[in-house]
Amino acid sequence: MRFQSRQTKVRTVWIALALSVLFPAPAWAHAGERAVVLLLPTGYAMVGGTLTVAATFILLSIIPDARVRRLSAARQSLLGTPAHAGIALSAISFLFLVLLVAAGLFGTRDPLENPLPLTVWTLWWGGLTALQALIGNIWAVLNPWIAPARLLRRVLGLARPPLAYPQWLGLWPAVLFFLAFAWFELVDPAPDDPARLALAVVIYTAITIAGILLFGEEAWLSKAEAFTVFFRFVAMIAPVQVTAEGWLTLTLPGAALVQAGPLKTSGALFVLLTLATVSFDGLSRTFWWLGLGGINPLEFPGRTALIGFDSFGLILSWAALLGAYAIAVLAGARLSGARRSPGELFKFFVLSILPISVVYHAAHYLPAFLVNLQYALYAFNDPFAQGWRLLGLGEPQVTVSFLTDYYAVATLWAVEAALIVLGHILAVWVAHSIALERFGSRTASVRSQLPLAVLMVGYTTFGLWLLSTPTAV
Repeated sequence: MRFQSRQTKVRTVWIALALSVLFPAPAWAHAGERAVVLLLPTGYAMVGGTLTVAATFILLSIIPDARVRRLSAARQSLLGTPAHAGIALSAISFLFLVLLVAAGLFGTRDPLENPLPLTVWTLWWGGLTALQALIGNIWAVLNPWIAPARLLRRVLGLARPPLAYPQWLGLWPAVLFFLAFAWFELVDPAPDDPARLALAVVIYTAITIAGILLFGEEAWLSKAEAFTVFFRFVAMIAPVQVTAEGWLTLTLPGAALVQAGPLKTSGALFVLLTLATVSFDGLSRTFWWLGLGGINPLEFPGRTALIGFDSFGLILSWAALLGAYAIAVLAGARLSGARRSPGELFKFFVLSILPISVVYHAAHYLPAFLVNLQYALYAFNDPFAQGWRLLGLGEPQVTVSFLTDYYAVATLWAVEAALIVLGHILAVWVAHSIALERFGSRTASVRSQLPLAVLMVGYTTFGLWLLSTPTAV
């Protein structure tokens, strides 16, 4: 883009700005910055980021093994956690969820004024995920379904769950629930509609509480409930971890992934699904993807017209990532020369994908979070559109001008790009540490992860391209 004429640049800006006006939606509030991103020298960042990730792999391959092991095993105890804080916070969280559902059903249908979609898509899905990766598994105490399930269990006199969770199921229910959630977010025509979203929340709440009553809290939440599984994985990246004795400990980010051991097949596919869904979220709005479906980005027909095409794309993204990862692991197994089956390595190394998934999530939602957080404050100020001023705020005054300011967008894009690069660097370190644990010798470990490092370097380029390419919505 740096070789464009001034006239071409101005025309590009106006086209992108027109698209952001013609196709507004709260979940896509970050689309407005693309008009300025197109003028940034993003090519330099893509090349620099890719080379940085590649250099990280080379550097780790020459660092003494003992030092790498000491870093991954380092722990510093901080303080103990309250024993009964979880159930109280869960009860408060459930009451808050009930109020949000009521607002979704009886409040305004405008998703930018209703607190339910703003809480679900901005504060919870966008914000809490990033927070989990920074300070640990706070979802474990905020989970709104624990308190009502325990209360119902006591009322019904269920001393123990009537059914045993089938071990052969593994995490497959969580995989299916997460896939359904991703479809609702990315493909459904109106995931921001307050009433529609409220109905989805009620249905999922009923399923979750029923599952806890039938199979037990620990079994259902740890294996079948998609978001408990997801947030538990995300929290393993955090530098703050909770020990079995209830102590908070400080570790190197990602160290818990190294110590976690292999996942089951369903767990490995779950991790890959988390990255595939957020990647497809960005890809599905690009001119390139819409062109494949015969869609003119300048005449976007709406999500309803793309249900079949995007449903196929969501599954295809998951399958493509699975295939690329499987090929990398198979090649690594052969290069290592060690007696490790590809299936075993598939389940060990997949945890190194998690940092990539989380940083994509954070970078992808960051612009929308900055805008919709403002809308959320005004929505909580008047949750049922009755003219209330619960937070003492006046008429809504939401600032989005920073999405059309060159220097503000340049800073924002730099932060997003840095997040992606840092996530890939962390992923390379986790993969290297896992390889040392599995193979022992440096030669075998470096060879085993070489194809995976190539995949990560390639994904760095892909992720930075997603941030810089034009989008239609």
